[in-house]
Amino acid sequence: MPTQARLLRVLESGEFIKVGSSRVQKTDVRIVAATNVNLTQAIAEGRFREDLYYRLNTVPIQIPPLRERGDDVLLLFRKFAADFAEKYRMPAIQLTEDAKKELLAYPWPGNVRQLKNITEQISIIETNREINAAILQTYLPAQNTQRLPALLGTRESKGFESELEILYSVLFDMRQEVAELKKMVHNLMAERAGQVSPVSAVVATPVVTAQPSVPAIIHPVQQPAVCKDDDDIQDTEEYVEESLSLDEVEKEMDEEENE
Repeated sequence: MPTQARLLRVLESGEFIKVGSSRVQKTDVRIVAATNVNLTQAIAEGRFREDLYYRLNTVPIQIPPLRERGDDVLLLFRKFAADFAEKYRMPAIQLTEDAKKELLAYPWPGNVRQLKNITEQISIIETNREINAAILQTYLPAQNTQRLPALLGTRESKGFESELEILYSVLFDMRQEVAELKKMVHNLMAERAGQVSPVSAVVATPVVTAQPSVPAIIHPVQQPAVCKDDDDIQDTEEYVEESLSLDEVEKEMDEEENE
């Protein structure tokens, strides 16, 4: 936008100042401007000054693309072939009838520049001066004929007007990426903590230290006889196992040795 303002000032007043100079100079020129951008839409989006548009749009000329100009493709090809033949000092190339049909059927996305480039390639590379359809097809890039649906009413991406805007955009993208990375790390740590918690509970279980085994002493205990019948009397013995502490066992062992 600042450059557009300077250009408008030059067009209005015819005066300009060179870079590094302080002297105002006069100019009297005519400007021929060409673009492939929809300037009306660019003005609506704020990417082009409306006053500059009306200052430049004095004699508008609409030039259709090369694919819509019919036999002009053959005339331009012949013109370019003659120019390159004179430049490289060799006979001009000529097209056969099938090559002419192939040339007219091609969509030419690069318009006249692409046609000129292909003509120059064929003029330099091919030794045969008569070009048929098979030879021409080797120089024509393959086109994707698939037509995908397009969204209507969407705004085109706004172009950067200065290096500062590019820097701001890069920093903003980096900030978003860092935020997403933090979120991913947080989720990963939460999932890992949920998986490790049962294991940590098992590990935290107190370990019981093995104590020295304590011998057990079995004492026979006489139980009184229970008489179910006069003829059925049985004596039963029951062994009761008692766990003694280490001190009691040592005491009993000392008594036995003394006896």
